[in-house]
Amino acid sequence: MPTRKTPTARSLHAHSKVRPAAAPVASETPEVPPAFPIVGIGASAGGLAAFEAFFSGMPADQDPGMAFVLIQHLAPDHKSILADLIRRYTRMQVFEVEDGMPVKVNCAYIIPPNHDMAFYNGSLQLLEPSAPRGQRLPIDFFFASLAQDQRERAIGIVLSGTGSDGTLGARAIKDAGGMVMAQQPSSTGFDGMPCSAIASGMVDFTLLPAQMPAQLMAYALHAFGKSPKLAAPPTPKDENALKKVFVLLRSQTGHDFSGYKPGTIHRRIERRMAVHQVPDVDGYVKYLQQTPSEVEALFRDLLIGVTQFFRDPEAFKVLEDQAIPQLFKDKPAGAALRVWVAGCSTGEEAYSIAILLQERMEALKTSYTVQVFATDLDSRSIAIARAGVYPASISADLTPERLARYFSPEPGGASLRVHKSIRDMLVFSEQDVIKDPPFSKLDLISCRNLLIYLGPELQKRLLPLFHYALLPRGLLFLGSSEGVGEFNDLYTVLDRKAKLYQRKEDFHGLQRAALGRALQTMPTMSAISGSLAAQPHLAGKSAVPTKLPLRELTEQALLQHMAVVGALVNTQGDILYLHGRSGLYLELAPGEAGILNILKMAREGLRPALSNALHKCAGTQEVARAPDLRVKANGHVAVVNLSVRPVAISPPSAVAAPDTQLYLVALQEVPESGAEPTRTAPAANPSEAKPEAGVPALCPAFDAMAQIAVLRDELRSKDEYLQSIREELESSNEELKSSNEEMQSVNEELQSTNEELETSKEELQSVNEELSTVNTELHTKVADLSRVNNDMNNLLAGTGIATVFVDPYLRILRFTPTAAQIINLIPSDVGRPVGHIVSNLVGYDLLVTDAKAVLDTLVPQEKQVQTTTGAWFTMRIRPYRTLDNVIEGVVITFVDVTEMKRIEQELEKVNAQLRQAATMPKA
Repeated sequence: MPTRKTPTARSLHAHSKVRPAAAPVASETPEVPPAFPIVGIGASAGGLAAFEAFFSGMPADQDPGMAFVLIQHLAPDHKSILADLIRRYTRMQVFEVEDGMPVKVNCAYIIPPNHDMAFYNGSLQLLEPSAPRGQRLPIDFFFASLAQDQRERAIGIVLSGTGSDGTLGARAIKDAGGMVMAQQPSSTGFDGMPCSAIASGMVDFTLLPAQMPAQLMAYALHAFGKSPKLAAPPTPKDENALKKVFVLLRSQTGHDFSGYKPGTIHRRIERRMAVHQVPDVDGYVKYLQQTPSEVEALFRDLLIGVTQFFRDPEAFKVLEDQAIPQLFKDKPAGAALRVWVAGCSTGEEAYSIAILLQERMEALKTSYTVQVFATDLDSRSIAIARAGVYPASISADLTPERLARYFSPEPGGASLRVHKSIRDMLVFSEQDVIKDPPFSKLDLISCRNLLIYLGPELQKRLLPLFHYALLPRGLLFLGSSEGVGEFNDLYTVLDRKAKLYQRKEDFHGLQRAALGRALQTMPTMSAISGSLAAQPHLAGKSAVPTKLPLRELTEQALLQHMAVVGALVNTQGDILYLHGRSGLYLELAPGEAGILNILKMAREGLRPALSNALHKCAGTQEVARAPDLRVKANGHVAVVNLSVRPVAISPPSAVAAPDTQLYLVALQEVPESGAEPTRTAPAANPSEAKPEAGVPALCPAFDAMAQIAVLRDELRSKDEYLQSIREELESSNEELKSSNEEMQSVNEELQSTNEELETSKEELQSVNEELSTVNTELHTKVADLSRVNNDMNNLLAGTGIATVFVDPYLRILRFTPTAAQIINLIPSDVGRPVGHIVSNLVGYDLLVTDAKAVLDTLVPQEKQVQTTTGAWFTMRIRPYRTLDNVIEGVVITFVDVTEMKRIEQELEKVNAQLRQAATMPKA
């Protein structure tokens, strides 16, 4: 059947506290829910542009007929101008929320900075967050409160933003029957929030912000413009259409949902009808026939699975401390231990149980063959479970030790992978627990939060099925809102609060066929003895074997001559074995012949005393007797002595569970010779009663006294019976009171768990928001650096000066294209020592020596060098100084002085000629 599901709408968590001023305002607000849809719109980074596009798409000549509440991640110490910006794009009234402000139709409301906000009874309540700055999930918080308050009238929209705020809130809205939209990721400035919501499968529409208003109004017109068809008791026509829906689901998916609880089915179908604006169920059936993808969408809508690692920590603590050690008890090393997790969803709880089993084996320092079979109806959930990769947010559900030991981060750090040692313990498969054969010989079955969504008939099929699949003394682990119901004869409660049960042996399952024949054809010991006596050839010594034990011979003789009817029963009075002819005292009740119960079969006059005696015996574990009971059968009144005694099971039976207590009910008729004259059924009028033949007539006074004595006995017996009933009722009331307290405790624990989850999500959201801010700043810096780098490259290229930058270890950092003509450099030479590069300089090989000297002395050097092509350059080696005046290498520049060198050589030549001319003798 469908995957395990749990409602996700959570109560307001304790990380926020109501402002003191909120109380009087809230008290004046009428507690009347609005009759129009409430649309919550959440956004974070990049949300302003999405808000503007959304309200720009609103019709200018038509009121939307709903209210809009905008929740954005705002800086707590900065005044928001979002309300002023939104007013530019809508003709609706726009308010910044004040505490206790009532919500009106065709208005927009903006969350103020440094507040969480909740929707309660038609008004907006502001709460002061106690969590540190940035560790809040205001969108999830508001969506959850909106879902709790408005149910199917809640609508959530997730726009641009980082992180995953809004995903859990969207799940809450969907579970309450509302509708969810998300912005198309390609149109967002930051797609983290929309992508997270879409990946959860909770989104009904993925649209551009400008397209959302038209779709919203069409949905609201269909969903709330008229009364829902299925809200009232379904008509025969609707019932027939629903059957067709079930047929289409079964034909395409292979799964039958007719056993699902009707309320859940109706809500899901109504929601899908509203999404597609289908007017009635017949129209939706036609739409399903024409659109196979909608059948799949409805199927997924019925399989909303909610789970987490070590969900309900208190219950898992009981499982760890009580159940897991019991599983390994008396198992030899290397023995097999088999576990079945039914309705495992995406596998978190299955992995949690595997982790507990692994930790127990490590504590015992013994190896066992552990197999955990995890099954679910949803193929997508099984695929996620098989991959064993979960978002990094699961760290909030795991202790640091378990997180470090059993999980490893994936590249990028956004997700975690289950360790191979744990993954190898599990086998995941698709399975319908109702239709497909179960696993067998299991030590533990975990089926949490699946039964609450199944109808009574399916629950009655599943619980005996689990009993069959478990080994003797096997354990059953259910959800906090589930129980074994009427199958107390199959399971023993180990921990009522944690919903942990142990398998009992089913007496009726083992002996049901024999019991059906016992009342009709099973020969009693007295009948066997009578048949032996009636056969002449067995009447002599040959009638009894010569080696028959004396004890057995004595017992046969006693049973033959003492007409005692006996019944072996359990605490509830269910008959396990009958001895003797019981028709005088017991009769089958009309109706289906199920389990035979001696209290229901007792004839008139026997039932009160029998119930009282069984109750007394069960309470005191001592023999309870009721003598001289007047039992009426077919107009005859028999006087019977009743006794109920506990039966000790020794040696311990392999059939009976240790906590099963059995009782022997013995009924013996009082002989007529010892009976009082009043044993004859009294006439309607005592004066008309006539003595039997041969019996002297009694005087009227004695007869009246005898009847009074009989009536007193009956009255006393009925008083005792009523007293036992009162005790049982008091005991039941105490159990109900205890159960009520446990349920309240469970609710508080669930609320606490939700608060912890919310806090963890807030911390992750804080990191995401901070990273987004840092990323934006880095993006700006990178752009600035890129611009500066381009300027520097153009500057160096424009000057034509060959430049080489080297680090303190004389490794090349970068160079200009001109430098490649002087020193043979290519782009791959970056990072190589400058001394390894062959230069084109003639007669100069001291480049490394001179560079080291500059690094050591910080004194620049300048030399003129010549290349193999005859070009001359002025080489300068200077220290490379940072803005912090730190030396991080040297800069080598080459300035082309070839022309200057040529002019210098020509000047020297002219000067030489002039000197020569000056020294020549005059003519």
